[in-house]
Amino acid sequence: MTRHLTAGVDGSPESRWAAAWAADEAVLRNLPLRIVHADDWPVSVAVPVDGFATQHRWSDEMLTEVTNNLRERHPGLEITTQRLSARPPAALAAEASEAELLVLGSRGLSRITGFLIGSVGLATIGATERPVVLVRAAEQPDDGPPPARIGPYRDLIVGVDVNQSCDALLAFAFDEAARRDCTLRAVYGWSLPPVLSPDPTLDQGVRREVAAEVGRALADLLMPWRQKFPSVDVVERALVGAPGEQLAYCTTDADLVVVGRRIRKSPLGAHIGPITHAVIHHSPAPVAVVAHD
Repeated sequence: MTRHLTAGVDGSPESRWAAAWAADEAVLRNLPLRIVHADDWPVSVAVPVDGFATQHRWSDEMLTEVTNNLRERHPGLEITTQRLSARPPAALAAEASEAELLVLGSRGLSRITGFLIGSVGLATIGATERPVVLVRAAEQPDDGPPPARIGPYRDLIVGVDVNQSCDALLAFAFDEAARRDCTLRAVYGWSLPPVLSPDPTLDQGVRREVAAEVGRALADLLMPWRQKFPSVDVVERALVGAPGEQLAYCTTDADLVVVGRRIRKSPLGAHIGPITHAVIHHSPAPVAVVAHD
């Protein structure tokens, strides 16, 4: 399999920002980029043939326009395009399985839901075990994506859970931080056990003891990765509060946020946990979702 990155586009400003981010990342990784569009066209005998032809022509023109803009952004970048005939969730998940990274646009909760990060985007994340990055456009994206990014990079944030193994998540975060030569902030949100937290008379020494134990657990979790990536500057942050809220709060000044999701084989139920779901919708920075056991 040829190593490459893939970006899914639908013509929206968010997907164009995602394609621009993917192009910058492809240059950073020295990999080719594939731009894909999945026709979101209902399969029905009631749809006239010229309707399909119009949709296909629009798709091809949009892919050409996006590609031309990216080639102006990075003249030496190898870019290919493909129009996919399957419905977006299945098509994008299949594309992700062949790529090192899939990049999609994100609208979050503050704007009208689009197909790339509405039900289709979430379904795509849940259907693939490959990393997926969600990129949000600026509040006023009319002028197009920002200029191509060439370091220095701002901090990279990874949300961890000291009670669970997350090797794939940390491998991705440390590798990305080393590639960008940026600081990695490892964030863990925690609270006192329910049996203790409502007690207003709880000795402050007990609280400090619990906090120290959490800090040690976070340091132990990161130690093997510090040794494997000695060049990465790591900052540990064990914050008191709901993990989703604490992690989302830390994303305002980050270049990239890395969160995980547990791989679930059951076709029923949510495939994206509440913490990751909250970060996806509230982080202004791009969010990488990494599946792990």
